[in-house]
Amino acid sequence: MKRLALAAGAATLALAAYAVQAQQPASQPIVIKFSHVVAENTPKGKGALKFKALAEAATKGRVKVEVYPNSQLFKDGEEMQMLQLGNVQMLAPSVSKFGPLGAREFEVFDLPYIFDNYDDLHAVTGGKIGTELFKKLDSKGIVGLAYWDNGFKVMSANKALKTPADFRGLKMRIQSSKVLDAQMRALGATPQVMAFSEVYQALQTGVVDGTENPPSNLYTQKMNEVQKFVTLSDHGVIEYAVIANKKFWDALPADIRAALEGAMKEATKFANDIAKSENEDALAKVKATGKTQIIALTPDEKKAWKKALMKVHRESEATIGKGLIQEIYKETGFDPNKL
Repeated sequence: MKRLALAAGAATLALAAYAVQAQQPASQPIVIKFSHVVAENTPKGKGALKFKALAEAATKGRVKVEVYPNSQLFKDGEEMQMLQLGNVQMLAPSVSKFGPLGAREFEVFDLPYIFDNYDDLHAVTGGKIGTELFKKLDSKGIVGLAYWDNGFKVMSANKALKTPADFRGLKMRIQSSKVLDAQMRALGATPQVMAFSEVYQALQTGVVDGTENPPSNLYTQKMNEVQKFVTLSDHGVIEYAVIANKKFWDALPADIRAALEGAMKEATKFANDIAKSENEDALAKVKATGKTQIIALTPDEKKAWKKALMKVHRESEATIGKGLIQEIYKETGFDPNKL
């Protein structure tokens, strides 16, 4: 009983601290630490800076947003815990990070070839499905604010990847996700979970043979310098969720929260609008170096990839939920039986 009382007291003090910070006078602005793990010149990096500018303007200086890119504050393996503890107020992690928290439904975004284009993706993130998914985070002490695109992924390695058989024996870096683990195994590769900030060195030293990323991440992290081949597979997406510590967010004055929600809506449109063009530009820059060969799959080759990877959809029904997967099929018009 004593331990329970102490725990309850600590929780009350923490909430009180959030409330005090949220109601500070204008002379002492509310500080929002916004941490992320990619470079400032990526779609997410630019989106975070856009939110900072919009939020500070909308609140007339009552809020100060401090953006920490490139894992300056916390690495991607620790930032979620830091958010839950209140050591940082906002993050923009890949939705894959929610699976290990117990919200495995978010791993639906990792399913290979479940989205064919941005219209399919936005039909889900901008609709009822996206809203319902965010509700899964409430019990984790997290509030979901927006979905930000990072784009469709390409595969990279030091050998040409044209068929599923080309993956056999390769060690491929992935984010922590049961779905991505199953994806690489379905292709015959060995998945290796690794923090984003460690990938370049791991590729350079041969700890891993390849990875998957949207071109903007590949280029800004200079991974292309240590990868001889990039395959334009567009097999999946990396989708971010801008999230906040729920206690902090709920304790904000209503007018401040409304202003921040407006700023987030505008920053989201900005970030999503540039994601596609940023990836196209990054891919062009990779080509221009002449150090990495770009492989475009033929329709038959891509179909072979899809057929090899559809088993991942079936295997994931137990953890993600068959109903959710079928709901997305219906929303996007995807029919795996037609492959």
